[in-house]
Amino acid sequence: MTETVDLPVSPVGRALFVPEADALIIADVHLGKAADSSVDAPIDDGRDVRDRLETLLARTDPDTVVVAGDLLHAFDRVPRGVERDLAAFEAVADAAGVSLVITPGNHDTMLEGVFDGERGAEYRLADGETVVCHGHEEPDCEAARYVIGHDHPALSVDGRKLPCFLYGPGVYEGADVIVCPAFTTLAAGATVNGMRARDFQSPLVTAIDRFHPAVWDASSEEPLWFPPLGECRQLL
Repeated sequence: MTETVDLPVSPVGRALFVPEADALIIADVHLGKAADSSVDAPIDDGRDVRDRLETLLARTDPDTVVVAGDLLHAFDRVPRGVERDLAAFEAVADAAGVSLVITPGNHDTMLEGVFDGERGAEYRLADGETVVCHGHEEPDCEAARYVIGHDHPALSVDGRKLPCFLYGPGVYEGADVIVCPAFTTLAAGATVNGMRARDFQSPLVTAIDRFHPAVWDASSEEPLWFPPLGECRQLL
């Protein structure tokens, strides 16, 4: 059922690598999600995030890491340990010699108080074609391709719920849209199999039946692309 999709970007784990721009994109890190939970002994999600980021940086060797929104989790406060985890996250980027850019999401209301690096509602990559933003609002600038997060897409395959990418060619005012899965492993994800456009929170996600889902296959270390949801929804 899988197929070949020709794109100038490449999913790697829960991240997206853009070779022409030497950029790695991750979305929905949600630092502080574990600490903000009601679990008595929360998972050390900060360590998990930076360990996986470090692995991805060694694999892709980018010049820039762009966070497509929701670096933080809590809206109204900075949970205990988040500033430490954010400092460690930045240290991983510094050690790899990469620039770190944040395009704030709807959860990042407290970002200005804890992050003084480069940030902006939208960020155009060095390829000139790709704009990264969180996706909770309509973008202001035009692009051939938008890379967003926000909806935490996941695909149900043979009873397993897997984080997935969504690629919609020409779906937003003629531009392509790529939706990244949540980088945090603590997000349950929204199962896209039965979802319609109205079920998504991003205004960039329209004509959902035209979006190709892709899941990362850890055994082959390759993305597995599926036909558009309109074709494969009933077969999964």
